[in-house]
Amino acid sequence: MNLLSIFSFNSNKKEAIKNESSSHWVKCKSCHSLMYYKEVENQNYVCPKCGFHLRIGVKERIKLLEDEGSFVEYDANLHPVDPIKFVDSKAYTKRIEEGFAKTGRKSSVVSGEIIMNGVDAQIVIFDFAFMGGSLGSVEGEKIVRAVNRAIEKRQGLVILSASGGARMQESTFSLLQMSKTSAALAKLARYNIPYISVLTDPTMGGVSASFATLGDIIIAEPGALIGFAGQRVIEQTIGSALPDGFQRAEFLLEKGSIDMIVNRNELKKTLSDMLTLLKVA
Repeated sequence: MNLLSIFSFNSNKKEAIKNESSSHWVKCKSCHSLMYYKEVENQNYVCPKCGFHLRIGVKERIKLLEDEGSFVEYDANLHPVDPIKFVDSKAYTKRIEEGFAKTGRKSSVVSGEIIMNGVDAQIVIFDFAFMGGSLGSVEGEKIVRAVNRAIEKRQGLVILSASGGARMQESTFSLLQMSKTSAALAKLARYNIPYISVLTDPTMGGVSASFATLGDIIIAEPGALIGFAGQRVIEQTIGSALPDGFQRAEFLLEKGSIDMIVNRNELKKTLSDMLTLLKVA
């Protein structure tokens, strides 16, 4: 090895360390600990120091829940349109394009069939990375179709919500999805098919005011923000401060608004156990 190659090797090594230090370390938003990303990834993005649940995407959710290779996606071809030609700081069509470029998906919902510990179910997963997981016409249609498949195949339904609420760019079209999905879910009761709702951080607005809180069993991840309006808006409206932890999963469990809080690492087992317990006759 000549002198030039030695310097070249050291330079490459320094560059690799520099790249790793800038992109391969994660800081917990709760305890502010700095952790190597592999350590967090191996814990399913739960802080090993304090148990804080970091937000994760659809791919991570599927990997966390599925029996390997069992997930089959449906309705991936559905995509939103611009019914009222909405423009704010940018056109709605532009926001859709940006969402697709960011996530590789055409909507904020992925729906399909999954097997968890040998138990098959229909599943709907919200992706907060696509326009804040907002509820629009396509998202509502995917939920309704998942309900219909659950009835047809006699399978339980699981919806994992992560959303800022109804999509304002579709105006009344998005608000109608609240009643549309709620009416579809009501059909499950007539067929004795269980619906489990999982609330992750955040679950807000029209999503929390409709299907997300209509589950036969409502589960939340630790520390998840759950509510309709934001805390600042509520405080301004009522003219007083809200209690500590308001709109967090632990507060809602204490008040009886949800049934249980489940650590992400235990979610697959909990869902499969619940679906077995509530097995469709």
